[in-house]
Amino acid sequence: MSYSLYFHIPFCTHRCAYCDFNTYAGQEDSIPAYVDALCKEIEFVGQSSHAERSGSTVEAHTLFFGGGTPSLLSPKRFEKILRTIRDHFDLIEDVEITVEANPGTVSFDDLKTLHSLGINRISFGVQSANPEELRMLERIHDFFDVIDAVEWARKAGFDNLNLDLIYGLPEQTLTSWRATVQRILDLHPEHISAYALTLEHGTPFGRWSARGLLPIPDPDLAADMYEWASEAFDAAGYGQYEISNWARVKDESRKLKDKSAAGSSSFIFYPSSFECRHNLQYWRGLPYLGFGAGAHGYANNYRYSNTLRIKTYIERMNEYRKSNIEFPLSPATVNQHHQSVGDDMSEYMMTGLRLTREGIAAPAFRRRFGRELSEVYSREINDLIQLGLLEWHEEACEGYESSQALRLTRRGRLLGNQVFIRFVE
Repeated sequence: MSYSLYFHIPFCTHRCAYCDFNTYAGQEDSIPAYVDALCKEIEFVGQSSHAERSGSTVEAHTLFFGGGTPSLLSPKRFEKILRTIRDHFDLIEDVEITVEANPGTVSFDDLKTLHSLGINRISFGVQSANPEELRMLERIHDFFDVIDAVEWARKAGFDNLNLDLIYGLPEQTLTSWRATVQRILDLHPEHISAYALTLEHGTPFGRWSARGLLPIPDPDLAADMYEWASEAFDAAGYGQYEISNWARVKDESRKLKDKSAAGSSSFIFYPSSFECRHNLQYWRGLPYLGFGAGAHGYANNYRYSNTLRIKTYIERMNEYRKSNIEFPLSPATVNQHHQSVGDDMSEYMMTGLRLTREGIAAPAFRRRFGRELSEVYSREINDLIQLGLLEWHEEACEGYESSQALRLTRRGRLLGNQVFIRFVE
């Protein structure tokens, strides 16, 4: 089974007011020591995996550098990290390697060098095309920086770009949101992610909202924005495959869809080479390893997370000597939970139902857990179907010509959290 590897780069030049990720501003002086510690963790986990797997190397099909602002790392430091990864893990030939980047923190020369190192996917945090909204979000770029970043990425050789957006902002109008969407479509990215703003506890946005200093976003308006964007993306040739994600659909993919609709025995639904393979690993409940401060992982029946603080992470990776820590954990791990079958089934439902096209195939559930989906969650499924939030449909499933799969209805996509909570033990 192929793994996915996630690397957390927690550095930012400025921490945005809405962000609750494990990020730190003003600590760029720690980048050299952090990269050294990250390489030590990669080496540690790679070596422990050899012992766990009787000398065989873990195969990885996706790498993802998230943050924070990974683009603050120099190409030389990316080269060091990638060399360490290749020394300790077996990367497949067409490995997907994604780097998150903020417009305004990249240059053409750096992007060209990153592409030459094998990085083949860039995810730009755009969020909005509206200057006032960007200022409210405390983003350090403007939309001209976005245009430059996309142009430089194309010239550097990248043919797989994602642009991140946020909607449902305080005082944001549908007109403003439509303008942002249109400007994003004009840039022709291969992938678009659009997330509703959440006022997280502990962030400036959360505190300002609690004190009445920031208007609470209108959930009905946010729903209108979501539905309008979904239709606009579809009309522009993007297929929605997850609640918040759309990938460009190639012409040959549409032909396969039409052929299937015309009566082919193998039902193929909008296949696209531009879906984010790394995130699909999460949503399908497959194993991934997390490296870096605050990184999470799921492998070998463990869910685990690393220490949050940069300084503590560096110290833990520098000070360990001989250790009996077993794969997939490392000296940076501070939380671990051995998953029960019930844990895995519950999480499999919550993540798998985010996949708007494929959902959860009944044969895949049976193959993984040895039980029937319709029996384990009979009451929950029937209740949610009656509420119009879930539906059964025919879907292709690996190893099966056609199968029953459970997925969200269009209404269910707007009320996903009400669906997911029903599967929490």
